[in-house]
Amino acid sequence: MQKSTRLFSFLGILLIGFLCIKAVENKEPKNTSEKYEIQALKLPKNLNLAGERVPIERQDIRERMDRELLVNTYWQSNGLLLLKRANKYFPILEPLLKKYGIPDDFKYLAVAESALIDETSSAGAAGMWHFMKSTGKEYGLEINSNVDERYNIEKSTKVAAEYLLKSKEKLGSWTLAAAAYNAGNQGVSRRLETQGVTSYYDALLPDETERYVFRIIALKEVLSHPKKYGFKFEEEDLYPLEKTKIVQVDTAITNIALFAKGFGTNYKELKKHNSWLRENKLNNKSRKIYQIKIPQK
Repeated sequence: MQKSTRLFSFLGILLIGFLCIKAVENKEPKNTSEKYEIQALKLPKNLNLAGERVPIERQDIRERMDRELLVNTYWQSNGLLLLKRANKYFPILEPLLKKYGIPDDFKYLAVAESALIDETSSAGAAGMWHFMKSTGKEYGLEINSNVDERYNIEKSTKVAAEYLLKSKEKLGSWTLAAAAYNAGNQGVSRRLETQGVTSYYDALLPDETERYVFRIIALKEVLSHPKKYGFKFEEEDLYPLEKTKIVQVDTAITNIALFAKGFGTNYKELKKHNSWLRENKLNNKSRKIYQIKIPQK
């Protein structure tokens, strides 16, 4: 009797093992870690830009908002880099926007434009706020081979604020002002008039502009609530705002590399904080007063 019981137990174990092997064989293979999951996102009900609510109860609006939130949540490397850079640059942008009467949410427009990098786009837009030469000059920025103030974060933020205030006054809402930053005041105004509508969410706009405001709002949501969207980091992981002091210069500088050494730094470090200086000299024939940031160790 005991031998029979042992035999049945042994056969039972073999059967269970066989079934487990078949189950593994029949299981659909996974290309990622067992712990990695891509989840659908629940859209928050209070999404807004500068207090102007996104009408996500409308299906087309919901789908467009969902698209941008998904893209900016699951493009993880980019999202983490934006979080790191935001810690460095938002302390500069926030007081400037407040000073010029622009809602704080528009710092995310700078993120959407340039990812907070002083790069030049393929279309020729430059600086953190991505101004074209013509627009920058129209608003008083100095732009030439020697100096390009589109790369001066303080001066370009002032110009961005002036542009946005003008757009808000012309078009009637901050949402449309943001759209106009992408498509131009005339471009947006003309389409609103042709279509007989007054809201960004009712207008049919160019594809890029159709996504633009939703992208800004998605970036605001993810960067404001990073842990909610799966981003994990310590304070020490973020990029710090480096300390600088301001030196006012009202003469020409014949050699910026030597100028930098005179302040205990080097050309690379000085240019990193003053990317608006485009050459190894400052011509300054007009004796204009320039503010040069000197890095402090």
